[in-house]
Amino acid sequence: MRFTSSFGIISGVRSDRPLGNNEIARVAPSIFATSAHESRSERYAYIPTIDVLNALRNEGFQPFMACQTRTRSEEKRDHTKHMIRLRHADQINGREANEIILLNSHDGSSSYQMIAGMFRFVCSNGMVCGNAFGEVRVQHKGNVIDNVIEGAHEILVSLDKASELREGMEAITLSAREQEAFAKAALALKYDPSDSTPAPITEEQILMPRRYEDKKDDLWTTLARVQENLIKGGILARTRKGRTTRTRAVTGIDQNVKLNRALWVLAEQMKALKA
Repeated sequence: MRFTSSFGIISGVRSDRPLGNNEIARVAPSIFATSAHESRSERYAYIPTIDVLNALRNEGFQPFMACQTRTRSEEKRDHTKHMIRLRHADQINGREANEIILLNSHDGSSSYQMIAGMFRFVCSNGMVCGNAFGEVRVQHKGNVIDNVIEGAHEILVSLDKASELREGMEAITLSAREQEAFAKAALALKYDPSDSTPAPITEEQILMPRRYEDKKDDLWTTLARVQENLIKGGILARTRKGRTTRTRAVTGIDQNVKLNRALWVLAEQMKALKA
């Protein structure tokens, strides 16, 4: 089990086994909020995220990761945006596990949102699948729990397509020049290409494997290397003033999901070009 604490995410936990409520509550108390934030109107249908999670557990979904966003307002700490990554028993294989990403808040910053994801065991990468796999949003009104369960099963069906796409990426070999082009496009997703200042790191750096298993030239492994290096950070870099530093991890929930999803879409586009 791994616990994390950083600026964008106040804390998070990921485990190789289903998380219990005590483990989740320790790092993401907003999942257990007993009421909506006072700023919500009477029309707001308050359903604790833990009630939704328990209903999903009854459907065979189990949480393997949980976190919540840091807030500067102490009164919003128990209502702020949170994320749970869940797996279904039949969506786990030896190398990857398909996941459903559940997002929510009780301060008005988010509805219930579900998107498709994938976890790569060798590097502990939590990926987010592209737009083609759908996204389900459930407003805080009506029968929230039943609507979330229905949405989770919709995403579950789309995960078979995600596995097929992953296999297709594994079958595509990229030349060194193609990998560099992919990395260049990936850098533009994180660092504003319109900025006159060059990115603080290079294509070669984000293509660098962190382990032996990632020394492959297929599209899937290239995506995994680039994603890990951009998301986890820690790469030696140069500031605008020429000073040596290290890149920061992408820790904010929204920023993490946005960049992760964009990288997946980029890989899909590369796959289409190679078809």
